[in-house]
Amino acid sequence: MPHRAGVLGPFRVRSFRFQWPADLLTSWAFEMETLILGWYVLTETGSILWLTAYGALQFLGTLLAPMIGVAADRIGHRTVICAMRASYAVLAACIAAMALTGLLGPVQVLVIAVIAGLVRPSDIGMRNALIAATMPAPLLMGAVGIGRMTADSARVVGALTGAGLAAWLGLAQSYVAITGLYVCCFLLSLGTGPTPRNPDAALSTPLRDLRDGFSHVWATPALLAAVSIAFLVNMTAFPLSGGLLPYVARDVYGIDRTGLGFLSASFAAGALLGSLLVGVIGSRVQAGRAMILGALVWYALLLVFARVEHLALGMTLLAVAGFMQSLSLSPLVVLMLQAAGDAYRGRVMGARMLAIYGLPIGLFAAGPLIEHLGFAHTATLFAGFGLLATAWIGLYWRRHLWPREAPANTGRRA
Repeated sequence: MPHRAGVLGPFRVRSFRFQWPADLLTSWAFEMETLILGWYVLTETGSILWLTAYGALQFLGTLLAPMIGVAADRIGHRTVICAMRASYAVLAACIAAMALTGLLGPVQVLVIAVIAGLVRPSDIGMRNALIAATMPAPLLMGAVGIGRMTADSARVVGALTGAGLAAWLGLAQSYVAITGLYVCCFLLSLGTGPTPRNPDAALSTPLRDLRDGFSHVWATPALLAAVSIAFLVNMTAFPLSGGLLPYVARDVYGIDRTGLGFLSASFAAGALLGSLLVGVIGSRVQAGRAMILGALVWYALLLVFARVEHLALGMTLLAVAGFMQSLSLSPLVVLMLQAAGDAYRGRVMGARMLAIYGLPIGLFAAGPLIEHLGFAHTATLFAGFGLLATAWIGLYWRRHLWPREAPANTGRRA
């Protein structure tokens, strides 16, 4: 029986019926943690440098992502993702315990951020690899779009819930709730899969597998272009719509923690609509073209956002930017999963996770620049550079990304 497409098509696969709510709860808890602890660090220290350090330190362990991808290819994607989500519950319980006993401070928050950053950046890559390992090819684009909805919807609900919980219950009780979310997502993740293991793992070594994964990315132009776009948007786009939003809320718009929740949710609401659109139109999306065009419009919107000081207009621009982000990054993920093939899927997504390393670089650069130039000039610099670099990537790899018959747009292996 052929697999029917449409927004509900992926839910006919048993593994996806467990994975989708597990991913949703994980993303929800991630967003709540980022908002609650980001505001805590900013208010406790009063320093934009401390805030950017907190945001950046969560991703310093991204260098481990390729090895996590190797482990996923060797022992199975489900095994790896379950172990990762068990670790989230343990770390959240540690923060809850320190908050309840009065031992929590900004330094402890940064230490936990470093530990979580060893595995947490790989979650999105491993969940996409798990989708590709369990999903029929005709449903892959729609499944990835619907999968991104878990992160996008969590940024709406998680941002608003995180702000509300922190104001209502306080930090300690909020983290008890977050720990409960992580326990639930771990239990649901046990119901996914099973996923295949690399049959040649016993004949190789992890280091050789790692080298082969990087060689595969380097030798495949479409993969190299996708990794370049992913690194670029993490370095120059996501700081403006994520890690720096507490500063924008307080110093540009003059709003409080609840207002920050609405500001963050506006970007996520647009991203949610974009992911829903990708989920609906599915295989009709030409991944190579959509990746480039979506990123160009996204940066153009951020250029305008950089100069806006009116809250309603800023929220509107963030919402449209979020919409275009999904139209660029969902096709990017599908392009990489299809070009990787079954044997390299975990390693390619691990290499893609290295692109997240652009985010701490961008955040560390943004802190001093904002102090010297102000937010508007810094944001203009980031968005302008991103726009020019995206155009260059599109032109340099044009014959691999733009023709309708190119594998990046047809879903065929190169």
